[in-house]
Amino acid sequence: MKVTVVKRATPAAIAVLRQATALFPKRNKASDGLLPSAAHVKASPNSDHNTGLAVDLTHDPKNGIDCDVIFDELKKDERVAYLIFKGKIWSRDRKAEGERKYSGSNPHNKHLHISIRSSHSNDTSNWFGFIDKQPNVLSQTKAKLSKKPKKKDIPSPKEA
Repeated sequence: MKVTVVKRATPAAIAVLRQATALFPKRNKASDGLLPSAAHVKASPNSDHNTGLAVDLTHDPKNGIDCDVIFDELKKDERVAYLIFKGKIWSRDRKAEGERKYSGSNPHNKHLHISIRSSHSNDTSNWFGFIDKQPNVLSQTKAKLSKKPKKKDIPSPKEA
């Protein structure tokens, strides 16, 4: 079975990591992830990472990214399809059941897995509005997402 993997994560998934870093520049990024490795594709052919609709955010409470808090807060965000962290899964489709035991091979102890609903794939609005420390994250993120101006052609010394 051939699995299709997109070449670029969705803007919403990219925004999660960029906004987290804008808020907490010294945060650990060791378990951050957007697109899957070949091993991940083989182990999880139906992963939302394959579609660019998932993001892994490193748990680093010492430097501001407390995924225990973020897990609870993102349940309220309409962009979220499901969350996995510390052996628990919560999904919008089954929210009446609350958190359930996650039975996948990786319990996600070092990072929070966020799967984004496809209808919100381009939504780069603030993912961390519940955090008190709020620099102008949206401005910083939009600036990073905008295209850089092209360099002007500078004639070589021979042409000048």
